[in-house]
Amino acid sequence: MFTIVLSGGGARGAYQAGALRAICEAGYRPEMMVGTSIGALNAAYLALHGFDEESVRALEKVWHDAAEMDLLAASRTWLAARALFKRPDTSFLERMRAFHIEHGVTPEMRFRDLPHFRLIVVAADLNACGPVLFGVDPDERLLDALLATAAIPPWIPPIEQDGRLLVDGGMVSNLPIEPAIRQGASEIIALDISENQQPVLPDIGGIGTLLSKAIATAAARQTDLEMALARAYGVPVHYVHLTGAEAVPLWDFSRTNRLCTLGYERMYAALTTWWEGGELARPGTGRGVLSRMKTWLRSG
Repeated sequence: MFTIVLSGGGARGAYQAGALRAICEAGYRPEMMVGTSIGALNAAYLALHGFDEESVRALEKVWHDAAEMDLLAASRTWLAARALFKRPDTSFLERMRAFHIEHGVTPEMRFRDLPHFRLIVVAADLNACGPVLFGVDPDERLLDALLATAAIPPWIPPIEQDGRLLVDGGMVSNLPIEPAIRQGASEIIALDISENQQPVLPDIGGIGTLLSKAIATAAARQTDLEMALARAYGVPVHYVHLTGAEAVPLWDFSRTNRLCTLGYERMYAALTTWWEGGELARPGTGRGVLSRMKTWLRSG
């Protein structure tokens, strides 16, 4: 089953929006998409609206809407203090819920209602100390899954649901290659938007810097292990790290336009390398779109 896997990374999800347009224009069509956190949100939009050029361009417009709303704007110190004293701010959860509904995810929509391809959303259950794969049961509600996988403290507190304590899936599988294999993926394109695996963070004195380094280290280790598992199972993974040296915090939506463009360019470069090296077979329309993609890049 040809699968696209999307990592978490907050505002860096705009890279994926651009990359998905490049994949679509090259002629690829997924049979399944598996996503964590913001990657799950990107995948869900396309599972609902279709993996075609109109829909991937519309996804970029959704990102512009998110930038205008500044979904995660607020003082992290203030939010953390409220959480510490058990007075969590629920406004972000409500804003996220309203945002999904505005873009077509109704409260009663189930995974079985998605018409275009199979979708798996990865969250983490702190009570069970492991991943939760929404979508395995087609009767699960899509909105519940999207809110759970994007429950990023301190913005959105853990969500209690059916005896589970659900948070952002990046805690257990930020680039969910292993969940994709478990659900039948036979070939994978993996779009990683985690912080650069060798981040330029020289100041180790602040708690924020230390936390960023710890998160980046854990995500990199998860990815290494899941890539090794894919090799052991003989599942080819075409991996691209879409981010660069420029640091983009999870909450900073101000660079959405630039990130969409960079995601497109970096995905195009990766596809070209894979085609030339024989790593990835071109779809039937791949040759026909190559010159058009080059034209777009020159004009951009």
